[in-house]
Amino acid sequence: MVMRSSSPLPRMSRRGRVTIAVLVGVFVLFTLLGWGVQAWTDWLWFDEVRYTEVFTGVLLTRLVLFLAVGLGMAVIVGGNLWLAHRLRPRLRPHSVEQATLERYRMVLSPRLGTWIALTAAVVGLFAGLSAQNRWNQWMLFRNGGDFGIKDPEFGVDIGFYVFQLPFWRYLLGVAFTAVVLAVIGALAVHYLFGGVRLQGVGDRMSNAARAHLSSLVAVFVLLKAIAYVLDRRAMLLEYNEGVKLYGAGYADVNALLPAKEILAYISIVVAIAIIVFSNAWMRNLVWPGISLALLGVSAVAIGGIYPWAVQTFEVKPSAKDKEAPYIQRSIDATRAAFGLGVTETTPYAANNLTPPASLVTDTSVVPNVRLLDPQLVSETYTQLQQVRGFYDFGPKLDIDRYGVNGKVSDYVVGVREINYGELTDQQNTWINRHTVYTHGYGLVAAPANQVVCGGQPFFVSGFLGEKTQEACSSQTEQITAKQPRIYYGERMAADDYAIVGQSDPNKKAEFDRPVGEGGGESYTYTGEGGVEIGSFARRLLYAIKEQESNFLLSEAVNKDSKLLYVRNPRDRVEKVAPFLTLDGDPYPAVVDGRVQWIVDGYTTAASYPYAERVNLQTETTDELTNRGTFQLARENVNYMRNSVKATVDAYDGTVKLYEYDDTDPVLKAWNKAFGGDLIQPKADIPVELNEHFRYPADMFKVQRNLLTKFHVTNPGDFYSAQDFWQVPNVPDAPDSGQKQPPYYLFTQFPGQESPRFQLTSAVTPNGRQNLAALISGSYVDGKPRLEVLELPDQTRISGPVQVHQQMTNNANIRQQLNLLSSNQAQVQYGNLLSLPFADGMLYVEPVYVKSNQQDAYPLLQKVLLSYGDGGSFVALADNINDGIKQLVEQGKKAGQGAPPTPPPGGNPTSPTPTPTPSGAATPTPTPSVGTPPPTGDLAAAADRVQTAISEVRAAQTSGDFERYGRALKALDEALTAFQQAQQAAGNASGSPSPSAGG
Repeated sequence: MVMRSSSPLPRMSRRGRVTIAVLVGVFVLFTLLGWGVQAWTDWLWFDEVRYTEVFTGVLLTRLVLFLAVGLGMAVIVGGNLWLAHRLRPRLRPHSVEQATLERYRMVLSPRLGTWIALTAAVVGLFAGLSAQNRWNQWMLFRNGGDFGIKDPEFGVDIGFYVFQLPFWRYLLGVAFTAVVLAVIGALAVHYLFGGVRLQGVGDRMSNAARAHLSSLVAVFVLLKAIAYVLDRRAMLLEYNEGVKLYGAGYADVNALLPAKEILAYISIVVAIAIIVFSNAWMRNLVWPGISLALLGVSAVAIGGIYPWAVQTFEVKPSAKDKEAPYIQRSIDATRAAFGLGVTETTPYAANNLTPPASLVTDTSVVPNVRLLDPQLVSETYTQLQQVRGFYDFGPKLDIDRYGVNGKVSDYVVGVREINYGELTDQQNTWINRHTVYTHGYGLVAAPANQVVCGGQPFFVSGFLGEKTQEACSSQTEQITAKQPRIYYGERMAADDYAIVGQSDPNKKAEFDRPVGEGGGESYTYTGEGGVEIGSFARRLLYAIKEQESNFLLSEAVNKDSKLLYVRNPRDRVEKVAPFLTLDGDPYPAVVDGRVQWIVDGYTTAASYPYAERVNLQTETTDELTNRGTFQLARENVNYMRNSVKATVDAYDGTVKLYEYDDTDPVLKAWNKAFGGDLIQPKADIPVELNEHFRYPADMFKVQRNLLTKFHVTNPGDFYSAQDFWQVPNVPDAPDSGQKQPPYYLFTQFPGQESPRFQLTSAVTPNGRQNLAALISGSYVDGKPRLEVLELPDQTRISGPVQVHQQMTNNANIRQQLNLLSSNQAQVQYGNLLSLPFADGMLYVEPVYVKSNQQDAYPLLQKVLLSYGDGGSFVALADNINDGIKQLVEQGKKAGQGAPPTPPPGGNPTSPTPTPTPSGAATPTPTPSVGTPPPTGDLAAAADRVQTAISEVRAAQTSGDFERYGRALKALDEALTAFQQAQQAAGNASGSPSPSAGG
């Protein structure tokens, strides 16, 4: 009786196969349809903005990489599967193992070519999909040039590391993957068809199978030799744990680097040995196995144990000296890679602790002090300038400068945009959302150093035509936008598209601006922007893309309609220039009568030898992140340049990319990759536009954070880390852990010839709160300039957190602040500005009050000022001029022997505070030399002061700011009692006592 062997796979019915085929076909159809619609609409969008070379360049590069790598992987894997089948033995010994495998051979053999092709296709598909994401590396590989700078170890141009090395390492990874998959696949086929056996008599592997598999293993080892060669270069990018810096250190250069070279040669010898011993001599796998084992042992001993021994026994005992040359390499490379080489450091003694009389007559610093905080007054702009509830200025405004009436000063500017989230239910229909409420109106600006009408900004532009109170705003447009309509803005989400254009010139469907009580003017878009969707094919195309039938059914879409989409300026630039990292804070400016969004673009790299590697998201996050600014992606970089200034026209969406750093090799490579004309030359930047460029915030944050360490250029001092700085926390909320953002000022710092628009930030010593330096970034003659005013190491000048605490905890000031705040209102603090003036420090902090009533907005009510060490001379005034006069008057009285009004912890007998170990200035009242010790009430008052001082120090140590505030208040009361006791004792003895009211 003949027994049929059961099939290892159940046979599917015809209906089942047809069903699966239909489902697969539908899935493929919809997938291809989705891809096709996306590609077609992308082409139309790029054609609208006239950047089709970006679309075609990226698409073709992706396609070529997909095909090249996918086909290459498929050929290698599929070819080895086919070769393994061709090398199968014709006769196989009988065994249980072979009998079990026979059923599988019977199933696969009739369609083996199909199975091999299918396997190769799947592998190639995934390899191709992975490869097409490397389009940026390939473009730089093809178009990158030289930096003109050589690495300090091998003397190789930096361009090799930035442009060539990343793609070579990727290709090597692809080759490793291909060989490993080929080995696994070939081994499986050899086993299935008897070339490799686990049971039976004779050899476990046929000669053909052994030759095939050993050759693949030899290729793998040869690839390992290549990897060792590339690893030698890549060592200059690795982290050196011993000194907490990037780049090869002493042990790497003197032990690991030669070890990698030795291992490369050993790998070549092992590869040859595998082939020779396996096929030409002994024809077994014993010696090849021994060779591989020796390679592994060599890798551990030469590449691991030896460098570890050098690091442990030679470097660690004298790391400061051994690592000094390599620390210097890291310092130099980091300063070059992030543009820190242009930093100008100037000592600033800040030894003047008394407000000078020149503060009152100053014309360069004091008149330009910015009082409006862009974050706080956003609510004020929205309430006073929105007119309709659907207008919005965003959570943060911007700072720019304009020349008005022959005077240049900084202005707080905002754009009146449509906020679709604020439309009422009745307004929020598809017709209204996409064809009626299509745009905002006007750029609203106010001088940054001026308030009117009880603390309101003095608006000078962006009016809607209504009459305003004469004293509360300008009666004419001082910053004129000939085209004030805002179709593209920061408040636009991805799905906020607009359909504009009318075939009937008398029919105007778009709401333009409010007029009168509840009325409004209408408008029809006439700009160049937008994709034409008048034809049925276009309407059908976008109906599919947006999944919205109204494109086909609504009468609002006519033959002259245009579709405006990708309306956020940052998204628009990102789509046009996907190779750029964009700053998180675009800002608007009126240029030649049109509102232009300005977006700073950065070229970055992650393979600059020896340079510090930073995470952009971590380095740029502070109090303002996601409050009117965009959070950067978690991108690790060690090279950064502000190479591009991009503009987006707020009316027609025109995007222009201007070269700003004409020496950047990375930008040159990208421009070459897209035909050479993608970026407009720096010489073509309009003069009026150039006047509105400002030092980019995110670039400055990265540079500032790096300068906290890399301002130290001596390797020995860098290793000790004693002179490192830190960025202080937000002064009015230090416990939040959020860093104080840098702020734009139009001011003049020491050493500068005239007032300059600059981004500034204070830094403090690492682990302390006193002021260490002021860092500023600005443009001079179109070139970036970083300047550092560095204070002495043992300075008594307080940092931002200390100054805010000292000013707000002053007893007299605290009393006034308490009057401003109540159950019906809250006090909010604006930017704390640190301003160097007359060899001292002037601090200015605006004080806003916001009612708790609905729709209330902050109003500037007071200005806090301090001069000197932050606590001796303090004023709270209605305006900056009154505050300056108060400080100067306090200084005069102090010069005449009368102390200023005592701050918290102030000393009535000595204006000089005694620093405590924590860095805070806490004075100790000590009797004058020759004076008899106090007795009676005076002695009790002195004891009370000493007790209060002890509590202040304990509160400082505990870090409890609430306790610290109570302790300062108690100290102030104790000092007041001490002064009164002094006066009483003086009157009783007939001797005059100093006035406490100074």
